[in-house]
Amino acid sequence: MNEPLAKAEAAVTEAESNTAAVQLALAAVELAKAAQQPQHQGCQHTPQQQFDAKKWLTIGGLACVGGCVVCALALAFAIAAIAVAIGGTCATACLLILRSIWRGHRKGR
Repeated sequence: MNEPLAKAEAAVTEAESNTAAVQLALAAVELAKAAQQPQHQGCQHTPQQQFDAKKWLTIGGLACVGGCVVCALALAFAIAAIAVAIGGTCATACLLILRSIWRGHRKGR
């Protein structure tokens, strides 16, 4: 058991004195590490997120509520437009009748 230990100590002292051998050994170790690691391809896309049902139900619910609000506003605008049209028709009829009465009053009827 002393013999392998003595050989290792001799190799260490020789490697300490020989810097080129140390650099070559370190380069060999780095090359072995690089050969063992799996090669990564340069993937540029991000992984796809999982489907989130809560998010889509929220979006759908808000779209329905927004659609109902827009529909109610459109209905209110349509009713207001009809009211204005009826009011204009009534005002025109009233003015025509009053003009006829005024003309009849001036002519002495």
